[in-house]
Amino acid sequence: MRFLRQSIIGLFLASVTLGLLLYAGQIVSGAIQERISNERPTPKARERVYVVDLIPAQVTAETPVLEAFGEVSSRRTLELRASVGGRIIALSPSFEDGGRVAAGEVLISIDPADLQAEVDVLTADFADAEAEVRDADRGLDLAQQDEQAARSQANLRKQAFDRQVDLADRGVGSAASVETAELAAAAAEAVVITRRQAVTQAEARIDQAATRLARAKIALAEARRDLEDTTIEAPFDGTLGETTAVEGGLVAANERLAVLIDPSDLEVSFRVSTAQYARLIDATGELIRAPVTVTLEAAGFDLTAEGEISRVNAATGEGQTGRLVFARIARAPGFRPGDFVTVGVREPEVENVVRLPASAYDPDGHVLVLGEGDRLELISVDLVRRQGDEVLVRGDQLEGREVVRQLTPLLGAGIAVQPIRRGALEASAAPTLLELTEERRARLVAFVQDDNAMPDEARARILARLAEPRVPARMVARIESRMGG
Repeated sequence: MRFLRQSIIGLFLASVTLGLLLYAGQIVSGAIQERISNERPTPKARERVYVVDLIPAQVTAETPVLEAFGEVSSRRTLELRASVGGRIIALSPSFEDGGRVAAGEVLISIDPADLQAEVDVLTADFADAEAEVRDADRGLDLAQQDEQAARSQANLRKQAFDRQVDLADRGVGSAASVETAELAAAAAEAVVITRRQAVTQAEARIDQAATRLARAKIALAEARRDLEDTTIEAPFDGTLGETTAVEGGLVAANERLAVLIDPSDLEVSFRVSTAQYARLIDATGELIRAPVTVTLEAAGFDLTAEGEISRVNAATGEGQTGRLVFARIARAPGFRPGDFVTVGVREPEVENVVRLPASAYDPDGHVLVLGEGDRLELISVDLVRRQGDEVLVRGDQLEGREVVRQLTPLLGAGIAVQPIRRGALEASAAPTLLELTEERRARLVAFVQDDNAMPDEARARILARLAEPRVPARMVARIESRMGG
């Protein structure tokens, strides 16, 4: 009985367990079927809106600036060379590298003793030549007088011969008397010929004396010129460089002693491409006198000077391209020949152009503008000039539109945007000003005062700015970079 009861209970529990398992499997299967049969809801699409910075396109007249790099040189550079050889007996106190000299100042004196002796000898030779000319003149005068006397005597002999012939014709004279008179007349004529030869010789002697006098005069002038060349003077105001002469040293003729440079008459040469050069000529092909600005970077300040284009090199140059252009600098304090500078040439004004950042211009010749519904439109423009980080463009549909300042791969025609307007292109931000500690200010001032390579005018301007309560951060950074700190 007990066995039967336990068997029935076990069978009951097994049936309940099996039923629960079947129910659980049915629930899981139903859930899976419901999950598979139900469609996933599609989320609602949302258009992405980009934030863009816009600037207005203002059509104006602009003056493009062509930038190039050039080198400053002096229009008057003279090599001082010794015209004669000899020993240097005196030098000017200013005869040194960087020495300033004035026009007419005696720079070098060479010992003139030998040349003075040569001048004295040639002076005596010249005096002998003059005496020879005078003697030849007197000899010609005497020869001419002898010739005149011989002619007079010949005339008398001829008259005597004519009388004897007349007497013989009348039967009064004898044939012997006629022959004697004829012989005397012929002898007198021979004397005339001799005297004429003497006159010719006297005239030739005068020519020879004149030639000798001319040669003596030339030799004396050359000797005096060589004597004057023993003193070398400065032909114009300038600065000396590459000096090699030493007092007491021997120099040879045509030896280079120094270079004289005029620092007040400067010009800058710079090379431009052929396309850029084409914008600097007028309709007749002549180079325009375009104004230029020359900039030399200095510590804390940029030295600038104004000038204008003066000429273009006659030939392109072997292995070169473009054109080499020269510009005269009117006044350039602090500049020196050999300085590497930046040249800005103001080209002729161009009309109906828009100045935009270079980042707003597509290399394919397009810009993006704001259209209706705050969506972007792509319009075509013509590139007129590149100006550093800016471009000058021209387009029929550009005037009055708002242009995207910065193009990115995400932006294109039809894209919805959220505009941010900052107005026209901002001017360059003012330099940040710093308040220096007394120790830092003193260190900067000491470095500037000890910098011998800095021009005096630039040093004065930098010291004046360092004395102010607030100093430009850019200037401080540049000075400290040169200090190595």
